[in-house]
Amino acid sequence: MALLTRRSSRLSHGKRAAQPRCAARRWAFRPPYGRLGDAMLMLGMMVCAVLWSWRAAPADMTVAQEYQIKAIFLFNFVQFVTWPATAFPGSHTPITIGILGNDPFGPFLEEAVRGEVIDGRSLTIKRFQVIGEVSDSQVLFVSKSEAGRLRQILAALQGTSILTVGEAEAFARQGGMINFIIVDNKVRYEINVEAAKRANLDISSKLLRLAKIVGSGMDN
Repeated sequence: MALLTRRSSRLSHGKRAAQPRCAARRWAFRPPYGRLGDAMLMLGMMVCAVLWSWRAAPADMTVAQEYQIKAIFLFNFVQFVTWPATAFPGSHTPITIGILGNDPFGPFLEEAVRGEVIDGRSLTIKRFQVIGEVSDSQVLFVSKSEAGRLRQILAALQGTSILTVGEAEAFARQGGMINFIIVDNKVRYEINVEAAKRANLDISSKLLRLAKIVGSGMDN
């Protein structure tokens, strides 16, 4: 906890105080196994959201704050999802996070993944304007700008092992896998487990414990 406190304090005293980088991410999201690890994961995945809530109160989060948090969550989703071997051309192929439509993240997503290696794979970011351009991606963030084309986008991705992440209303209920939602001025997420299974993706129970599960009549 002392380490968490020291790193968290840097958020408010760095060079970019208005848009501080969540330095806690490198510590918080690599927990040990077991119950202690689960507790640390839950703490780590929420620490930035809590810190931003304190900064934002009593007003709502700014757009920059919201997408810094979402960028950190995206990075961590990658750590707790297992793809089939066929999702990668080679054993050291980078994990690619694609962004479809308008990019709302600014520099935050690049900052979140810079220098990170997961299971021997580095992380890269690609941007696409139309679904037909999407290739070689393991994660696809579908921007709000594509809300009117969700059905076509999700239909085009059927048969692939791409983890789809969105932020539009009912994204997960329409067949997307993870959807960001705002609850009490905090970023949270919901998961359509059945959609992930159809894509041969295994989502860790650690992520599921923090999620609202939706899809196929489930809503809890």
